[in-house]
Amino acid sequence: MVARSKDKLQTLQNRLKEDFQIEATYYPVDLLNLSEWKQVIERIKIENVAIDAIINNAGIGLFESLDKIEWKEVEKMLRLNNKALIYTTHAFLHRLKQRPEAHIINIASQAGKIATPKSAVYSATKSGVISFSNALRLELIDTNIRVMTVNIGPVKTNFFDHADPSGSYQNNVAKYMLDADYVAKKIVQAMFTKKREINLPYWMQVGAIVYQLFPATMESSA
Repeated sequence: MVARSKDKLQTLQNRLKEDFQIEATYYPVDLLNLSEWKQVIERIKIENVAIDAIINNAGIGLFESLDKIEWKEVEKMLRLNNKALIYTTHAFLHRLKQRPEAHIINIASQAGKIATPKSAVYSATKSGVISFSNALRLELIDTNIRVMTVNIGPVKTNFFDHADPSGSYQNNVAKYMLDADYVAKKIVQAMFTKKREINLPYWMQVGAIVYQLFPATMESSA
């Protein structure tokens, strides 16, 4: 387990041991700092001989018009949502190839399929995750590694503390919010299967298809 907060990682480690008798290891690091992340990756490779799957879940967003957003916020989204994800995948790819069966799971977003106002940068980064995953799946089609994207709508997490500090977006989509545990269970159920993508909630995927067929109509109602 990799994240910035040591306390939260330790709490999750204890929960896994107490509730599921799973011995988990954690590594606190900020993935925006690639030099530190590179060092931690080497530790992970040394301390964990068998690596069967990676779930690239780290991400950040800020819902704001491009002309109002600060450039440092744009860079954070590009560096974490795209650069760190691709870097991590590249770093573990050789190790995954050594396993009889392996899986790369990239957490994208329905925003990568349906763009909305105030999400130009965030949508672009998640669209990039989807495209990267699709191309990587084709590159690895004759290997032991499967690649899956998880395209989710709004989920009840602290993601919105930064993405929507005013709370207006959360209020608008409150009734559509997904439960984080429900999403996690769906991902676990799909691990090491041939499923190429998970789309939650389902009706948003329908909206994405309609958007591809009738973009002008969809954009006029945005």
